[in-house]
This record gives sequence, C-alpha cells and structure tokens, in this order.
Amino acid sequence: MKFNKQEKSWILYDVANSAFTLIISTTIPIYFAMLADKSGIDANVVSGSWGTATAISVLILAVLSPLLGAIADYKGMKKKMLLISLIIGLIGMIVFTFTENWLIFAAVFIVSRLGYSASNVFYDAMLTDVTTDDKMDQLSAHGYAWGYIGSCIPFILGIVFIALNPFGMEQETSFKISFIITGCWWFLMSIPLLKNVQHVHYVENNQNKLSDAFKRLKITLKKIKQDKKLLYFIIGYFCYIDGVYTIISMATTYGIEVGIDSMQLIGALLFTQFVAFPFAILAGRLGKKHGPLPLIKIYILIYMVICAFGFQLDQAWEFWLLAFMVGLAQGGIQSLSRSYFAKIIPKEESNEYFGFFDIFGKFADFLGPLLLALSAYVLKASKYGILSLIILFVIGFVLINKADRIDKSEKNLK
Repeated sequence: MKFNKQEKSWILYDVANSAFTLIISTTIPIYFAMLADKSGIDANVVSGSWGTATAISVLILAVLSPLLGAIADYKGMKKKMLLISLIIGLIGMIVFTFTENWLIFAAVFIVSRLGYSASNVFYDAMLTDVTTDDKMDQLSAHGYAWGYIGSCIPFILGIVFIALNPFGMEQETSFKISFIITGCWWFLMSIPLLKNVQHVHYVENNQNKLSDAFKRLKITLKKIKQDKKLLYFIIGYFCYIDGVYTIISMATTYGIEVGIDSMQLIGALLFTQFVAFPFAILAGRLGKKHGPLPLIKIYILIYMVICAFGFQLDQAWEFWLLAFMVGLAQGGIQSLSRSYFAKIIPKEESNEYFGFFDIFGKFADFLGPLLLALSAYVLKASKYGILSLIILFVIGFVLINKADRIDKSEKNLK
C-alpha cells in the first residue's frame, strides 16, 4: 500500500518514540539494576522498585490524559501539546542519563516517561487526521512495524558501546552514550511529523478552554456509557492491554530476577523487534480482510499461552522462545486496537476519546507492574504476578467477543 507524505511522517514518529520504548524494556532497567546493585539493594527489591516507578508514571498520566486530550482537540492545539510532551520527555532523559543515584534515576525516569506517554496520546489521535477509515488498520500496523525495525538502529549502536566498552570507557559510561544516541534519534525522527502533519479534525476554540473541556468530558463519558460496543471494547482493551504492557515493561527485570544473562536478555528482546515487523504488517492486511476484533481475540489467546509459559521460565532458550511469541502478537494487538478505536469515535473529538483510551491503557499499565511489584515484595518472586495476568486476558477476551457480536450485527443491518 502506498502512503502519502503526511502518512509517512506519521509513521516516522512511531519510529522515533519506539526507540525510547525499546530501551525502557531493555537497557534502562539493566542500568537501573546496576545502580541499585552498587547501593547493595536486593534483586527482588530492584524488580519491585522498578515496577513501582513504572506504575507511578503511568498512573499520573492516566489521571491527566482525558483532560489533556480534551484541550488538544481545540484548533491548533494538538501539535503544540505533542511538542511540549516531547520536550519534557527529552529533558527528563538527559537528566536521568547523567545521574548515578538509583533513587534520583527512578524519579527523573518517571518525568521522562510522562512526557513520552503524553506525546503518544496526541500522536495516536493524529491517526484520524492523516488518513481515511479504510486505510487505518494498515497505516496503524505500518506505524508499529517500522517502529520495531527503526528503533533497532539507535539500539544496536548503543549496544555496540555497551558490549565493547571502546576506548577503555567504564560500563556505566557506555550505557549513558546509548541513552544519548536514543534521545537524538527520538528528536530527529519527530521533525517530519511536527513539520508535515496538520490538525484536520478539531473543535473550535473557546475562551474558557479548561472549563469547557471539563464539560465536554462529562458529555463524552455519557456517550461511552450509552454505546455498548464502544464500552465493551474499551473495558476489554483495559483488561488485555494490561498484560501486554506489563510484559513489555517488565520483561527484562523479570529475566534478571530468574537469572538470565543481561546480554541474552537484550539479544532476545532485539529479536522480538525483528519478529514483530512482518507480523505487524500482516496484522494490518488481515485486519482489513477479516476485521480487527476477530484477530484481537486470537492475539489475546496467544498472550494467555505466553503468561503460562513465562511462569515456569528459568532458562535462556525459553526466554528466546517467549520473545518470538511476543513478537508474533505484540504489533498486531496494539495496532489493530488503535485503528479500530479510531474508526468508531468522532474524529473532531479524537484527542478527547484517545485520552479515555489512554486512561484505560495507562491504568492497565499501572496495575500490571503493580501486581509484579507486590508479587516481588510479598512472595519474593515476580512469576506469580505473571501468572495472574491470565485472568485479565480472559476477561478481556469475553468483553471483546461481546463487542465483536454487536459489530457484526450492526454490519448485517446495513
């Protein structure tokens, strides 16, 4: 499928922010574990602390995202708010790169991740501005797919420094250089979106933007409650994306906890990116042919298997197999969820609706790491938290199945 200039620019921002996504799940947790280990912190406490930091960052944005989205829907606000979020994320990244105190690192990481996550709310909502309904599944899939591959470029460059420690530099310095490379990539790949993508669908400006935004939020909540298909989908999304995000953000710390070598972990997670590329594009094509919801249900079943397998994981080859399974499902379930939601919401209120979409996603991203953190603190092992995610996948499957039935009945009536 051919994409125009705006669509390609939109895809490039996925390439930009996916570089940060990749190091969140790989080198940043390893570096955090190194800093904590220097301070004599136990491994299970490291897992718990990282889960807590992740949970705090996503909880803050989950509370703010609907309001931020409602404000961003006003004419000319979407790109401005994305730029502000991008700057916050990059500044936070610069600061945590140069601190060597594990607690300060965790605190500044929370700020950086807030900026990163907020920019994604506005970016996802731009899907309605850059393309048409019939291209959304494939464009969303290509965004994730090229994000997986593109993010590997700065990641591999960073890994070269970490693995080789050239010029006799210390290990910590190598990690810092890898973070700087990622930050530069994130900034440079964001420029086409900021330059070429326009805010097409919007709400006319109001002098009292804040108070008007609160009023609009109340109206939108009522609309969501009244639309059974949308309600089932968004609650089901909350459940299954909880497990997806938890596996993404906690995979490395979990692998460290069960004793897998850090370079094996990085290699396996890099392998995930390459596996995810073709399967994400395939998901877009299959979504156009068969519809997004039936495919999402298949991906949920795959993730149930992943959780069960991850519970007993204790060898490197098992982690590599798990990486393949995640790559098989990750891009498809994320891209089709985003594009399906974009198709069933009012386009002029896309930021506001994606704010609610994000609040469900971020609360999910809060609860999953928190489950692992509690498991690490109380049961002295995170694997019980991994196993408990199956329950959320089951609930998600049931609700998405309900939304799928409504969706099919609506199409039959047309």
